[in-house]
Amino acid sequence: MELLLPITLTFIVGGFIILISRKKAMETKLASIQGDTVNAQSTAKTNSIIRWIMLTVAWGIISMFLVVYLFHYYSG
Repeated sequence: MELLLPITLTFIVGGFIILISRKKAMETKLASIQGDTVNAQSTAKTNSIIRWIMLTVAWGIISMFLVVYLFHYYSG
């Protein structure tokens, strides 16, 4: 359990780095979808954005669980 703190910090910081690096690409995809009519490429971009949002939410939930578990582990 001595690896709990480094794993938690690596997961959270790594997630932030990935989130920030992919944010601009997702904004570009969203802008191209808003200016384009419905076609196959637009659908693929929409699915990509939806997956990114779902993975970001999952990362946030797991991060919150790890922080709460970390506090529980070190306080008790």
